[in-house]
Amino acid sequence: MSRPQLYDGGHMSEVLLIRHVYAVALAAHLFCVVPAAAQNIPTDEAGFTTYVAARLRKVLGEGSVSVKNALTLSVGPLQANLDRIYSFCKASPAGCAKEVDTYVKGAAEAHRNGSDAPTKDVVRVVVRSLQYLQQARQSSGGMPLQTRPLVEGLVVVPVLDSPRTLRILTQKDSARLGLTANQIHDLALANLRKVWKPIAEIAKVAEPGRIGQLTGDVFHPSRLVLAASWAPLAKAQGGVLIVAAPVTDTVLYIGDDSPVAIDALRSLVKNLLGRAPNPLSGVMLRWTPRGWQVVS
Repeated sequence: MSRPQLYDGGHMSEVLLIRHVYAVALAAHLFCVVPAAAQNIPTDEAGFTTYVAARLRKVLGEGSVSVKNALTLSVGPLQANLDRIYSFCKASPAGCAKEVDTYVKGAAEAHRNGSDAPTKDVVRVVVRSLQYLQQARQSSGGMPLQTRPLVEGLVVVPVLDSPRTLRILTQKDSARLGLTANQIHDLALANLRKVWKPIAEIAKVAEPGRIGQLTGDVFHPSRLVLAASWAPLAKAQGGVLIVAAPVTDTVLYIGDDSPVAIDALRSLVKNLLGRAPNPLSGVMLRWTPRGWQVVS
């Protein structure tokens, strides 16, 4: 998952994110029976914290995990914050057990691989909210992060990619790679371009009354960094393209800028922001040849 974070609060050298693939479900997960596994997960903060700590100890060993406070764990030298996953479990008990499994696997991998030397081929960028960035800096003691603004409330964050985790790339990592902040940004986008298919191959034209979606990849919102790459989709939709990234692995879009269409998209975005374990932003953006414009 993407919002729960692991911070190295002692050395302020690393920030780790749990990588999560969360497919948008417009209705299915809203009406379902709570499985037995979810019923066994404590719903109070202290009990939930103890439960997740016990799950991590089974993977990493007794001495690797300790409870610092409610919804806060120490995982080796790292701090693991459980507030986001706890909020998700409270709102969506049916998906809680699976989400905890994802979190535990990601945290364990982050703990094992946190000291690995960075390599150029795994440098990427993700899009995160300004609020997230502020929380990351506060939790890490003011760690300097090499970010760039995207649009109102959103920033571009360089990361190191691995199969289950994303680690925020720091100035220390840049020095080890021998690259400047600008070179890191350029390298990250070049690496993504190598694996990305053109937008026209993965995004279907959103007909009137329809909401298109790219979902299930943590780097879908990163495509917003390259506004010009969305031109073919905008052209195919008669020059109209309005997008939103409500969660960290999803972009929603429409090809209709009528008030009804915009309200429908805004409503879906709001719904996902309130239910997803990995919320990103409620901002809606209109594509123009000069870049994105915020839709008020």
